[in-house]
Amino acid sequence: MLDSETIAAIADELAEADRTHGVIPRITARYPDATIEDSYAIQGIWRDKNVAAGRKLAGRKIGLTSKAMQQATGISEPDYGVMFDDTVYPSGAEIQFDEFSNVRVEVELAFVLKAPLEGPDCTLEDALAAIDYAVPALEVLNSHIELEGRTIVDTISDNAAYGAMVLGDVHKRPDEIDLRWVPGVLSRNGEIEETGVAAGVLGHPVKGVAWLANKFHQHGARLEAGEIILAGSFTRPMWVSKGDEVRCDYGEMGIITCRFV
Repeated sequence: MLDSETIAAIADELAEADRTHGVIPRITARYPDATIEDSYAIQGIWRDKNVAAGRKLAGRKIGLTSKAMQQATGISEPDYGVMFDDTVYPSGAEIQFDEFSNVRVEVELAFVLKAPLEGPDCTLEDALAAIDYAVPALEVLNSHIELEGRTIVDTISDNAAYGAMVLGDVHKRPDEIDLRWVPGVLSRNGEIEETGVAAGVLGHPVKGVAWLANKFHQHGARLEAGEIILAGSFTRPMWVSKGDEVRCDYGEMGIITCRFV
């Protein structure tokens, strides 16, 4: 494991990369003994400094929950990061492309909690009971660590590569729709690039919420009512460029659009 000074120095390095929209060398190339616990400690320092600076927590993102994403990244274990309220956009938003690095888009579902959720034995049924509603979401990835050869330690340290989230307008309670079969048809500039269904996330997208509650228990924490949980992509990430128009059709859960300017 890394010592506290090294963890703090890496957190500062990533904060500067976030500020300048830059990319740093892989942590695991420089510190091959770094562990997953080290990476969450790095992320935690970055998070706490943002909270201290006045940013408001909106919720949590879960990543690498589908085979499509695991194959795309070469990482076989889920991870999580934090989302601040100034990173949440409505459908139709114009998003500043230059505020992000290695910009890609993923197709996801988000869940808003109506009750706290806590491990260590949280089940799918527990998570479904704690959810107020589901809403379609696009995640904008923002990677500040070089992509080639990165491991889960690199990704977690970089706040699980989270940049922003675009939320749709349609809300559904878990008992109103079979969440496993929500589709996603992702287009860039009018051309379909990726398709999938939400069952690609662990067989049921809410399983990711239960996984996160149990993971949080290991860190002495729980998910709170009102938090937005972004459950993980059921398509591969789609690269975007400045000027691109993005559209995703979620069937009966509506359509999300955004534009990178």
